[in-house]
Amino acid sequence: MKKVLLIILSILSFQLYSQTENSETTYIFKKLNNSIRLNHILVGMPTDKVSYELAPKMSLVGLNYNVPLTKWLYTGAGMHAAVTGDQGGLFTLGVHLGVNTKIYNNIYFDANVHFGGGGGYRTLVNGGGILYPNIGLQLKKKNYSFGVQYGKVNFFTGIIKNDNVSFFIEIPSVLRYKSYNDARKKYNLNTTLKENNSIKPAVKTVQQVTFDFFFPFGDSRKDASQNYDPLNNTLSILGFEYQRYLSENTFIYAHTDAMYKGLVAGFMDLFIGVGKNFVATKNINLFGKFGIGAAGGRIFPENGLTMYPSIGADVKITDHFGLSTHGGYHRSIGGTFEAYTLGFSIKYYGLNGGTSDPFTEEKARHIKTQGIQVGVQNQTYFDVAKFGIPNSDLQLIAVKVFYDMSKKLYLSGEASFAYEGKSGGYAHGIFGLGIRSNRFLNNKISTFFEIGLGVAGGGRVDSGEGVLMRPTAGFNYHINNDFTLNIAGGQMVSPYGNVNSSNINIGLTYGLSILNAKK
Repeated sequence: MKKVLLIILSILSFQLYSQTENSETTYIFKKLNNSIRLNHILVGMPTDKVSYELAPKMSLVGLNYNVPLTKWLYTGAGMHAAVTGDQGGLFTLGVHLGVNTKIYNNIYFDANVHFGGGGGYRTLVNGGGILYPNIGLQLKKKNYSFGVQYGKVNFFTGIIKNDNVSFFIEIPSVLRYKSYNDARKKYNLNTTLKENNSIKPAVKTVQQVTFDFFFPFGDSRKDASQNYDPLNNTLSILGFEYQRYLSENTFIYAHTDAMYKGLVAGFMDLFIGVGKNFVATKNINLFGKFGIGAAGGRIFPENGLTMYPSIGADVKITDHFGLSTHGGYHRSIGGTFEAYTLGFSIKYYGLNGGTSDPFTEEKARHIKTQGIQVGVQNQTYFDVAKFGIPNSDLQLIAVKVFYDMSKKLYLSGEASFAYEGKSGGYAHGIFGLGIRSNRFLNNKISTFFEIGLGVAGGGRVDSGEGVLMRPTAGFNYHINNDFTLNIAGGQMVSPYGNVNSSNINIGLTYGLSILNAKK
């Protein structure tokens, strides 16, 4: 039953188009000059504060998405993962606020403060809270930038605290959009466009939910809690992937997975990579991919650095939906874990932020606007069941995305990591289906109900193999057409574990309308 529910929710998560409520003949879009930042941080470990052997250095790689608030102020969210040392399986999720301003020519001053939660070995991070202030210089070119920073990685609930120098590269990413108030509209392109809205190529993207099975072999072993026994269990994995095409058949991607069956919950991975379609027809596509990233949790202590080559085939069912099957080789570089993989994906194909195909230059007939909201939440879970340590309340930081299916129905996806409550390393990912009311009380309030299903693990939280359910209900306070304050309460239950916890979520969301080109 749980697999059926997972599949149903995953299929629904690709309904990235909504009902068209009216048509317009002209439009004016807005533009955000966002950026993707990849950083590397070398962290000294507290070898003098533990009684067991610990590698003296750990390096973290980060994947961050930055959004400008003004010409000099930016915000964003990102993940970090361990790739050297012996902390494989250490992942963090957080949000940041930063300053970026020109000093001279192409040289910029850059500083930000990153706050989040996460961890790997609970004894090192305790609750999981991380604070990372940094300051440095950035050299900007037209299509990329490079920077160096001095900062301090501070797991303030634990014992990892270290000053360090980090490096980053940054890639620009332009987002064309309209106000959230303009969602669910259709714009015809057979009329003269506004002067500042000349024809722009769209961005070709693919989003997919993946269902994989990992088959470990060789010297793969479990972690210390399982006496480093050989790992030969089949692992059931749920993942999400975003692809962006650079040419008609070449794409880059980001991919993350979490395990929901096969071990005590806690294994996950994060990859970035490049792929190519070798055979591409109207309905059939053969592809190959190579990813590099980090993986770990509930396996033998390793550095985390992992490679993941794979091959597969797509069948395109409609212009926007397809099914894919794939197989690969998941291998820890310098470690012992390795597994063959086999799985399938449900795919959504899109042309976003423009009026023509970026490679064939075929013009779209019209544009539909898809309402989307992106938010950050503080989540409190009360008296969470654990194994081996006392139950306690947990504080989590969450990044959540809402996709409108209609004016009232929506889908959601979230990632949440613990930052307080002595369960550092606990995280969960949830897909949700929700319904909201019309606004009332001077158009400022709306109510909602949402049912979520996902996977969780880590931090000795007793979620069994990781499956969780969470119904919530609450209300929205609409500050204006784009910003909304959300407050909700609910119950998180692990049907195959002992978690049965009430929770309260408080968050802030920003809404916008993505432009989807329709040929």
